[in-house]
Amino acid sequence: MIAFVHGRVSALGPDAAVLEVGGVGLALQCTPGTLAGLRVGEGARLATSLVVREESLTLYGFADEDERPVFELLQTASGVGPRLAQAMLAVHAPDALRRAVAGEDLAALTLVPGIGRKGAQRIVLELKDRLGPPSHADRGAQRAGSPAAWREQLHAALLGLGWSAREADEAVIRGGGPAEEAIAAGGEPDIADLLRSALRSLSRA
Repeated sequence: MIAFVHGRVSALGPDAAVLEVGGVGLALQCTPGTLAGLRVGEGARLATSLVVREESLTLYGFADEDERPVFELLQTASGVGPRLAQAMLAVHAPDALRRAVAGEDLAALTLVPGIGRKGAQRIVLELKDRLGPPSHADRGAQRAGSPAAWREQLHAALLGLGWSAREADEAVIRGGGPAEEAIAAGGEPDIADLLRSALRSLSRA
């Protein structure tokens, strides 16, 4: 098992990062929140989970150590593979998922693209006694790297979750108000909050 990787970020994509470790470039699938905290040319340490398939080896990376055990446990539920587990962590932090499952909050679970009401019910049934209660107080969400970066990161996150380019464009436009308000107040847009808001808006459309 590869528990973590530590190296220099050599490339960033919509849903992946490449870390150079010992002269080797390792591609890691990451959530938008994790990608938002990475910078090309800078060092990074990510917890990892290796998913082995007959035709592929895929490494998933997490800035938050708590995401890895949740990611692996989510995949023990029927119908939940690594991509869907990662999508769940893109929409909800680990403790938010624990609360949603423990409280049978189907509305929160169905915000994740690919999870319908029946799928959410199955996840609650199979994981309610296994995912456990929230492990700690919520930590701040990952922030965008620069005031202008939120548009690109939100758009890429929505594309990675399966929405069309047109739908992603519309969601970015709708998210402009809260993001610009945060910037005007001297802060940074919260990518996780913008993503959750965009998913709620797209689900209602």
